[in-house]
Amino acid sequence: MAVKIRLKRMGKIRAPFYRVVVADSRKKRDGAVIEEIGKYHPTENPSVIEIDSERAQYWLGVGAQPSEQVAALLKVTGDWAKFKGEGDAAGSLKTAEAKKSAEELIAEADKAATESRDGAKKAKADEQAEAADVAPGSEEAPAEGETTEDAEAAATDEA
Repeated sequence: MAVKIRLKRMGKIRAPFYRVVVADSRKKRDGAVIEEIGKYHPTENPSVIEIDSERAQYWLGVGAQPSEQVAALLKVTGDWAKFKGEGDAAGSLKTAEAKKSAEELIAEADKAATESRDGAKKAKADEQAEAADVAPGSEEAPAEGETTEDAEAAATDEA
């Protein structure tokens, strides 16, 4: 029996994800499998690649042939180099950033809201200060020695 390590497609029409499986080469792509040894999610950023290294080494050791896609995944994870006995078995697998906890996200949101609120209060205070210095439509200031009532009377006389 010819055994292959290949991808089994799953997911929705435009949102695929795959399982790395060991199957008889005569079976259908999504048909019966001997063993599932990993997962591959290409739509995530970076792509999620999870392969059980021990099982992959076993199946490669007993003669299972990887498909082109699976061979590329094994090279990324470093399992192919380990199987071939090459020196660099580290691979170039990128990992996603660690997700922040709910408490951290809430604290960041509170901090941003406080900063924006403080900025808005400061801007409003600046506007009020400017309005107090020169009020639009305000009359001229009274001359020296003149009271505000005299200035108002003079303004109405001129008009």
